[in-house]
Amino acid sequence: MVSQQRPPYAGSAPGPALARVIVVVVLAALVDVYLFAVPFRAGGAGRIAGAVALTVAVFALQLAWVVPRAARFRGVALLLVQAVVAYVDVLAFGTSVGILALVAGSALLASYAVPAVAVLGSAAVIAAVRSPDAAGAVDSAITPVLGALVVYGLVRLAHRVADLAAARPELTMAAVSRERLRIADELNTGIGRGLDAITAGSRRALDHPEEIDEVLRVARGSLADARAAAAGFRAMSLAPEAAAARALLAAAGIEAEVRTGHEEPLGSAGALLATVLRESVTEVVRQGTATRCVIETAERDGTVRLRVSNDGPPTAARGEEGLADAAARVEAAGGTLTTGLGADGRFAVEATIAATPRPVSLPDRTAYGLSVTLLAVVVTGFCVKALLQLPWGLDLAAAVAGMGLIAGLQLRWAVDDRPRHRYAFIAAQALLSLAPILWFGATWIGAMGFLAGTFLVALPIRIGAPLVAATMAGTGAMAAALSLGPARIVNYTVSTLVTGLVVYGLVRLARLVHDLRAAGEELARAATVQERLRAARDLHDLLGHSLAAMLLKCELARRLGAVDPARARAELTEVVAMAERARADLRAASGAGEPEMSLDTEVESARSVLTVAGVETRVELGHGPLPGPTATVLSTVLREAVTNVLRHSSARHCVITTTSEDGLVTLAVENDGLDPRARRTPPGSGIGNLTTRLAAIDGTLTARADGTGGFRLQARVRPDAKAS
Repeated sequence: MVSQQRPPYAGSAPGPALARVIVVVVLAALVDVYLFAVPFRAGGAGRIAGAVALTVAVFALQLAWVVPRAARFRGVALLLVQAVVAYVDVLAFGTSVGILALVAGSALLASYAVPAVAVLGSAAVIAAVRSPDAAGAVDSAITPVLGALVVYGLVRLAHRVADLAAARPELTMAAVSRERLRIADELNTGIGRGLDAITAGSRRALDHPEEIDEVLRVARGSLADARAAAAGFRAMSLAPEAAAARALLAAAGIEAEVRTGHEEPLGSAGALLATVLRESVTEVVRQGTATRCVIETAERDGTVRLRVSNDGPPTAARGEEGLADAAARVEAAGGTLTTGLGADGRFAVEATIAATPRPVSLPDRTAYGLSVTLLAVVVTGFCVKALLQLPWGLDLAAAVAGMGLIAGLQLRWAVDDRPRHRYAFIAAQALLSLAPILWFGATWIGAMGFLAGTFLVALPIRIGAPLVAATMAGTGAMAAALSLGPARIVNYTVSTLVTGLVVYGLVRLARLVHDLRAAGEELARAATVQERLRAARDLHDLLGHSLAAMLLKCELARRLGAVDPARARAELTEVVAMAERARADLRAASGAGEPEMSLDTEVESARSVLTVAGVETRVELGHGPLPGPTATVLSTVLREAVTNVLRHSSARHCVITTTSEDGLVTLAVENDGLDPRARRTPPGSGIGNLTTRLAAIDGTLTARADGTGGFRLQARVRPDAKAS
């Protein structure tokens, strides 16, 4: 059983829809301020109805910049219509100049900066004409500027959220393509040149047998390079080692459970933890007393933890055998490795090491900075509006200090949505928002909007929404207690909600951009890891076998050169052909093409290689025609089995059989070269690779020793199964 943590937005992405909802709600609240003010500005039912209709029309036209289906209407015509409606609303019906913020915001969204400035300039002129008070005129002129920035910022951030969500698949594929180019460059530089040298040297050796020694040297080097490259690619992930560990435990009759809680790639940390996992599982199998083993990983605060526990060893001392080397390597890297029995009697090995940097990243980091910058400008603007009502002096200096603290606390939530001591921050902002009202009166009431924003941003909605309602009620009560008129009471109450929603909208969209970036980076990292693991599997399973077979035939050709020149030439001719096939394997490993293999051809090749190695081989084939993917995977299993016979055993006999029953094809490879007295060695990557390949087409793999020197590797697959 495998369990994995799911990153945010790993599947379908609700981000764009949520962003649009936030924008519509905030813009609607912004327009509501002007709608609630209409009865106090326009006289008569007809004028009120006209003002409301025009204000709603301006808002409706603004939605064309938010709703994707209305994108075709965006442009100069829409902007002109919205401007005409808004100016009629302001000039003919007396609506606040703040409604012109929507027109200016639309101009900015259409990349018309000069018209936007002209609209804001006209709003300032109208405000100056309407207000006899200079401070009031400045306040009225600032409002459209802040509103335009809010409109532009919210809509632009919503667009950026949609762009990030839509671009994730393309960016992930781009990461895979970059990784394939990097892999191809690495492999062609070393192994590719080696294959060229083997081909050229084998052809020369056909007429000059003395050249065989050089071919052997190159073949050995290329094989070592292939194995080293495969190990390097696998080191980025624990997945292959976990698969190999599961297979080894299953072969020993031990129930295995894997719980994955880390992010990949792991880099050098993965290589060390893979060593710990390999040696820990080997010890579990060697002890032979466990019935269940649990492998767990977790990542937190920049460290990765691996825990392997089992119910086997009766004492801690027995369980620690064989782990000294792994402990030394982990400690040398600055990590820790501990072993011991738990209260439940289970023996556990736990390794902790610092996570290595993950270099995969996505382009375009401007969106998050844009949201924070806009929030800072808007918060500053609202603070300036409040401070304009104070005369020069100590009161103004104290108010500036207080507003600065509130602004700093407000921006804190955009940078870190879950800071330590967040309730202390909320309490501090509540105190800064309420206490100065006793001194500054109505001038300070506007700070309640920031407090409402903090409630929405910092708390769950079920708690934040009632607190916002209470804040609005408290704002209205305080305004009434200060003997303000009905218009100002309504304005302060509604503005508290609007300011809170603006703050919430900017911070929430900033988080959406951040989360989508993080999800995109996670997808790109995962894709990169999978690509490198695929390359490692192909290197090990395909190219490694080809190089090992070429090396074996070159050795045979060298020995036959003096006693049977004709057969030596035949072996060298086959080496040239194998080198050409290895070239195709190399292209597959670098992602330039998928390998397509024939099981029948691979069986004959296996028979030839085993015979050359002195292993008596019997073949019994009972399968019919196979689909390409099934034939390729079974051919790969056969290659790995033959490679293991040659490398890890002293077999004298080998039996290769295939059967087909009830739609299930079985490939089995048996040999008699396993020493039953030999100590079990850590599982190699081959078993894990084959398990992964078979799992992709709903197949299974078993590898078991019979205790008397025999070893059986068996793969079973249903040819009509869909690749997963």
